Amino acid sequence: MTKSLFESFDEVSAKQWKQKIQFDLKGADYNEALIYKSLESIDIKPFYNEEDISDIDHTIAHPTHWKNSIRIEVEDANTGNQKVEDALKKGAESIFFVITDEQVDPATLFQNITKATSVFVQTRFLSEAYIQSIENIAKEQQLDIYILTDIINRLAETGNWFNNLNQDHETLEQIAKSDTLKSCISIDTGLYQNAGATMIQQLAYGLAHANEYLNHFDNKEQNPLKQSKVVFKVAIGGNYFFEIAKLRALRLLWESLAPAYGAIKDCSIIAYPSHRNKTILDYNVNMLRTTTECMSGILGGADFIYNLRYDDIYNLDNDFGTRISLNQLLILKNESYFDLVENPASGSYYIESLTNQLAEKALSLFKDIEENGGFLHQLKSGTIQKKIKESAKKEQELFDQEKIVLTGTNKYKNQEETAPTFQKSVFLERNVRKTLLEPVIKRRLSEIMEKNMH
Repeated sequence: MTKSLFESFDEVSAKQWKQKIQFDLKGADYNEALIYKSLESIDIKPFYNEEDISDIDHTIAHPTHWKNSIRIEVEDANTGNQKVEDALKKGAESIFFVITDEQVDPATLFQNITKATSVFVQTRFLSEAYIQSIENIAKEQQLDIYILTDIINRLAETGNWFNNLNQDHETLEQIAKSDTLKSCISIDTGLYQNAGATMIQQLAYGLAHANEYLNHFDNKEQNPLKQSKVVFKVAIGGNYFFEIAKLRALRLLWESLAPAYGAIKDCSIIAYPSHRNKTILDYNVNMLRTTTECMSGILGGADFIYNLRYDDIYNLDNDFGTRISLNQLLILKNESYFDLVENPASGSYYIESLTNQLAEKALSLFKDIEENGGFLHQLKSGTIQKKIKESAKKEQELFDQEKIVLTGTNKYKNQEETAPTFQKSVFLERNVRKTLLEPVIKRRLSEIMEKNMH
């Protein structure tokens, strides 16, 4: 039998590694020179070994495969259906519809879609009758349709319910009674990420957000969370390894919480690139950012991934940008073979350690939220908004100091560059309206700098 190569070497402990590093530093302080302090208050060491995961005894569920998806905002049914046909021909495996208006005819929109294509539907309105019409089509055509309803996200993002608290919950209960449509409950943590929340906050707020639904349906005769998986929508930023760990921590946290309510402990995750680090200066770099963010989503264990067009923040939907965004996913799957290894991050000392620390810190924050009235209570009191603003301010300061680098924007700038033509609003606009509470505001890191240059 061949002797293992590693048997020829003595084991080296973490203490021995650290002593060797300190010797090579020639008097420089180890903690000052080599320990990186992250925004998540996690100290990143220069090396990790088996000792860092010796007390981790959990395994994290990971999908056996992932599907690429394409996001289609639908204002007209015929146009939307044509976009679906084009996307499927070009390699899309699933469709994510965002339907803007009740006048969009589902029968037209879902023409020629088969059961082989998973379809996600998110509406910008709340209507039991509209969802019922989609359910009828799903039955007739035997389609695999997921309805993503998140009334709490609506409150957090706009400051208002669709109608009011009671009516929204009643409508949600009716939608959840469907025996054909899948997963009527979704949680969009992307709002918190795009507003500047740390990863620990994103995880804790997402879990507390989900817990509001768990509590609401706990004693109901019809509990959708016991019948189908909850869907988490997660925005992925540029901190590559942390984002991988974030998705893994989310699964771990949900697996811990769900059984307490008898809910299905597995969840589905839809990952997509964040807007927060996207720029209008040297905008082609956005393609590199979205590529690594999709890679984080895949390695972290997302079930579905839809990409962001490189020009999404300033340009209207266009064939070129959409084709490039889908091709990025196709290259990752078919040419880079990102679909051949199941759970590739498992066993990585660094990622396993990050996963565990993010999960522990997020769980601690989640417990604090619950002890202080729960997510809705803290949202209404403004506590959540205040905490996100504090984190966003800290991150903005690091960007302004070039400690967070966006290539082509705050560093390595092209002094002769001119901004592209804007086809839609790029900068945050003030919209004065009456709201029940202060909304959570999304804001890009480079926005102020770009506005001053423009």
